[in-house]
Amino acid sequence: MFKLFSSKFKKPSYGWSGNYSNWNDLTDSIGGYSEVSILDKTRDALLQVKNGTAIYERDSVLFDKIEHPFPLLTCLFKSAALLQRPLHIIDFGGSLGSTYFQTKRMAGPAICASWNIVEQEHYVTAGKEHFEDDHLKFYSSIEACMQVQKPDLVLLSGSVQYLPEPHLFLKKLAAYNFDFLIFDRTAFHQGKQDRLTLQIVPPEIYKAAYPSWFFQEDNFLNHFTDNYNKICEFPSYVEGEAVLSIDQQPTGYNKGFYFVNKSKHA
Repeated sequence: MFKLFSSKFKKPSYGWSGNYSNWNDLTDSIGGYSEVSILDKTRDALLQVKNGTAIYERDSVLFDKIEHPFPLLTCLFKSAALLQRPLHIIDFGGSLGSTYFQTKRMAGPAICASWNIVEQEHYVTAGKEHFEDDHLKFYSSIEACMQVQKPDLVLLSGSVQYLPEPHLFLKKLAAYNFDFLIFDRTAFHQGKQDRLTLQIVPPEIYKAAYPSWFFQEDNFLNHFTDNYNKICEFPSYVEGEAVLSIDQQPTGYNKGFYFVNKSKHA
């Protein structure tokens, strides 16, 4: 569910705006991700994918053709090859399985031994009711997943920029010492500091607005320099996300990184 959208119009009624100093002040008047309607729309769309009546879903919208995220798939294949076995994956902020269903045809059981989604409680409840099986699981925290599973890789696709205190999370994430980390569709900008914006979702997706960070890239990467090697970086696979406009200025961009643990894979 944690995804990005870009504007193609000069004066959009949606997109990113502002440069806010306080997360809590910004959230006072907006519903954000707790909106039940967002969950319902995502659930209904993904149930069609699960049941075979639709091909592909992204951000609750159905498509007639899968858009394969080849950089992400390459990182998954490389990780499985390094371990010489299938991966146990945590998909942090993975909705009800959007990326799981998107990649399962290319990265089946030979690559992914289990796919474990960490999400908000209401998503976990819906996931367990409608989507969970022997391979796809749902948890309310990384710690809850680790009590059941021993994850090798954490995937964070368009999710970190929607956390109220992302750098505290990133510091904690690095300290877990997982074998592999993949960031995909993560928002950065050209400024010297992180920038907190208000994102308004295009109305054809759903009606919602929420805080959204744009990171300063060097500060973001500093969390991982001690424990991880950055193997590669890559642009978003989604058309229109290579450049993101803030206040109608093309100062943001969307990209991903693949990190491999130094101590485990020299």
